[in-house]
Amino acid sequence: MSSIKVPPLGESIVEATVSRWLKNVGDAVAVGDSLIELETDKITVEVPALEAGVLTSRAKGEGDVVAVGDVLGELGAGTGAGAAAPAAVAAPAAAPAPAVTAPAAEAKVSPAAARLATESGITPADVAGTGRGGVVSKADVMGAVAATPAAPAAPAPKAPAPVAAAPAVSAGSRETREKMTTRRKRIAENLLQSQQSTAHLTTFNEIDMTAITALRERLKERVEKEQGVKLSFMPFFAKAATLALKAYPVVNAQIDGDTIVYKHYVNMGIAVASDGGLVVPNIKDADTKSIVQIGKDIGAVAKRARDGKLSMDDLTGGTFTITNGGVFGSLISTPIINYPQVGILGLHKTQDRPVAIDGKVEIRPMMYVALSYDHRIIDGQQAVLFLVRFKELMEDPGAMLVY
Repeated sequence: MSSIKVPPLGESIVEATVSRWLKNVGDAVAVGDSLIELETDKITVEVPALEAGVLTSRAKGEGDVVAVGDVLGELGAGTGAGAAAPAAVAAPAAAPAPAVTAPAAEAKVSPAAARLATESGITPADVAGTGRGGVVSKADVMGAVAATPAAPAAPAPKAPAPVAAAPAVSAGSRETREKMTTRRKRIAENLLQSQQSTAHLTTFNEIDMTAITALRERLKERVEKEQGVKLSFMPFFAKAATLALKAYPVVNAQIDGDTIVYKHYVNMGIAVASDGGLVVPNIKDADTKSIVQIGKDIGAVAKRARDGKLSMDDLTGGTFTITNGGVFGSLISTPIINYPQVGILGLHKTQDRPVAIDGKVEIRPMMYVALSYDHRIIDGQQAVLFLVRFKELMEDPGAMLVY
């Protein structure tokens, strides 16, 4: 008999929520089989079996909050009710195809991954497993789904998910209660801590996107062909932000007691909305990278976020954050600082508006930008000048290409 325990979950993470059990009591378990999914405030973890046997008990239920080292259940010796399947499979030698395929899927694909594969029309045998012993995990299948031509359509079925629960509500019910996940609770705690621990203030400006749009249109085809990168606007925003931070380093600093810590590097956090909530992976040393390299790194980290494969290194060490509400249609907002950072840049929807150009009214694609900052160490003048420098670089993008 051996205990299934909550493994170390990463730096500063001490608890998680049991998302779901992937095995039932009495199920046979092979080494490397995923037993249970745990959701932390940052990542989702599948706990594998370290030895073969039978799941004899489940000590924690779905929704329970557990700490590192807590016992989740017990594994006992034996083959369990599922043991007859492999023996029966060996008998029909004349029909090897169905006999071999079924146990292979059970042995090398976690239940969560198998369910997702079925829903997505993916053949599990075609997915390379990255779990212990080559087990195909849910994240592996998500990666395969994202890599298929149909990937852009994948979010569509997810959108109705909250609505799908509605039919289960009894007639006449006027409200529904849902327990917060560990991740949602931690997001709430962090946002509240930021508001309570900083002197929060926001300043605004607007950017004429004409020049950057023309530059991107001119370069995107060549960059994609030569570099394999779909050139979005975000790498330009990130590069402009790193240069503005170099000009006004206090916006990239941090407070430690009564000391200001100036960072001579920029780990650029990019806020990403995922099914489990907001995450902010960061691009390490973004200030040393070209626009194209930043684009590659953003693409890679965004894919890991969507696939549930973010590492703790992705999520720690950020010095400044960019959040883009414009992709959801936001015209203007006041972003909350990603504590303990002291500044966050909010991007918004580009919208055609009439503006005065050389004494004439012209229609230009304009975007509002917002800098929320900690007024304890950043004066209003520095915040405004940071945004002005950012605006100048975005409106004259050629200047960025020489850095």
